[in-house]
Amino acid sequence: MTNEPKDTRSTQSLQTVTTTLDVIDALETLGGTGVTELADHLDLSKSAVYKHLHTLKERKYVVKDGSDYRLSLQFLLLGEHVRNQSPLFRIGKPEIEKLADETGEYTHLTTEQHGLGINLCKIRGEHAVGNDYQIAKKQRANYLHPMATGKAILAFLQEERVEWIIDRYGLPEMTDSTVTDRETLFESLREIREQGYAVNDGEEVEGLRAVGAPIHDRNGSVLGALSVSAPKTRLSGDQFHEHVPELVMRTANVIEVNLNMVERSSDTGPL
Repeated sequence: MTNEPKDTRSTQSLQTVTTTLDVIDALETLGGTGVTELADHLDLSKSAVYKHLHTLKERKYVVKDGSDYRLSLQFLLLGEHVRNQSPLFRIGKPEIEKLADETGEYTHLTTEQHGLGINLCKIRGEHAVGNDYQIAKKQRANYLHPMATGKAILAFLQEERVEWIIDRYGLPEMTDSTVTDRETLFESLREIREQGYAVNDGEEVEGLRAVGAPIHDRNGSVLGALSVSAPKTRLSGDQFHEHVPELVMRTANVIEVNLNMVERSSDTGPL
């Protein structure tokens, strides 16, 4: 989790590549669309848009259906490859599956990239709610400050990095309970470091609570976080303040130990 450059579009950016990525982003937003609509959306000429679409189609990143273009399943293959390269995903997934079975609720495995939360994995427990919302969250990056996993990550990043994230994205209000004040957020992060876990008390979705714990590597750097989320009526009292925090911290520790053993085994030379 390295610091980002201050200017995300530096003078070293290639305009052609930037435009191609803009086309990809627009296709993600618009879904299947024609050349004219895409050109209007991007404020580009139809001939320029067509050239980029043709190149993407030739490289199998776009498919054409009648007069409409859409992103191809090549992105699914790339995404699976990238996710499976993550030790946090490979080692964390079985543990949050167990946690979902134990709690009956949604469990989440999240990491941070470019100052946003990326959902590596979500597991639906037997009694979990909000399936459509949780599926949609997997398809986009999320603000860190309203999420239990996000705050658990922010609490263990360098302060300079947290300042950069706030400066870059702000603290948008998701509900009336969302922390939108920088000083209040930093005070919350100090409390999280002391108690070892974070909570989301209706700060992302009204009536939904979550408890999250950070996951560290053997050097103490935060790799990501996991959480359990549930309706406020089910996640209250001792469940919210004691039982579930103990479960998520225990699971985080198991993942950390497994990650550390993998790293240690690669360090071990021949006997």
